[in-house]
Amino acid sequence: MRALVDRIEALIHDDVGRNVGALFAAAQGGLFAAASAIAAMEQPRLGILTGFFVPAGTPPAAETDGPAGMALLVQGLVQAGLACRVLTDAPCRGACAAALAGAGVRDIPLDVGTVESVVSAWRAAGIEWVVSIERCGQSADGTPRNMRGEDIGAHAALLDPIFIAGPWRTVAIGDGGNEIGMGALPAGLIAAHVKHGATIACVTPADHLVMAGVSHWGAYALLAALAVLRPDWRSGLLRALDPVTDQAVLEALVTHGPAVDGVTLRREATIDGVGMALHHRKLTAIRAIVDAGSGMRMTV
Repeated sequence: MRALVDRIEALIHDDVGRNVGALFAAAQGGLFAAASAIAAMEQPRLGILTGFFVPAGTPPAAETDGPAGMALLVQGLVQAGLACRVLTDAPCRGACAAALAGAGVRDIPLDVGTVESVVSAWRAAGIEWVVSIERCGQSADGTPRNMRGEDIGAHAALLDPIFIAGPWRTVAIGDGGNEIGMGALPAGLIAAHVKHGATIACVTPADHLVMAGVSHWGAYALLAALAVLRPDWRSGLLRALDPVTDQAVLEALVTHGPAVDGVTLRREATIDGVGMALHHRKLTAIRAIVDAGSGMRMTV
């Protein structure tokens, strides 16, 4: 099983132009560590944190990367019989709600509130794992910054304190160095390799870090790794690892969120400047590893 998960991780360690090869190397094994720790629990309760606002977008809106993957994760986990909640901030709430609706997920708590209120609610709900996917994190000077090095603090609540508040354990999915959880990487690594790295590097750590060329691929990979490790969850998880579902989520997100591509800054059904045909080739390759390992015929 470790070999299968490592093959999935190798597929998402595909640099799309951010010069993050050294970050991939430092985070190698993170997918198996995260998935095996979650899978070791009988019925874990999870909180999913996402939302990255793009003030320079047309229109200013949440980024497609993050909420789209969150919706797939929630759909798969719920179909596997697991309890979930979602956390974002006010500027990204509409996008997260639209993504969940696109996935056909209903009656999932979508939390937006103060650190104190959310921590209290999540502790009362018995949350045991928090997964952050493509959520801008706190840099060394205390501000959240985009990949261009711009301070977006006026548009992004600092949710890092909730991520690390416990008693939950944490998994972070990111692709550039400025996302929550990147503090798990060796000090100075992001600065040495990523443009504006010294300015944008997030200092908030995670128990487990999943690096991907595009954070959305990290959602594919975590679903797939859990499907490998937990046959009793596999059917529900794999129904979310589906190009048709993925496309429906993204279209709902862009249309009703609204949401914009964080690279092109346009309101279009792409993620990180990449069309869905490429993303779905990645999804199909990941799904094939799961199916080959389980002896299942691939059906999507």
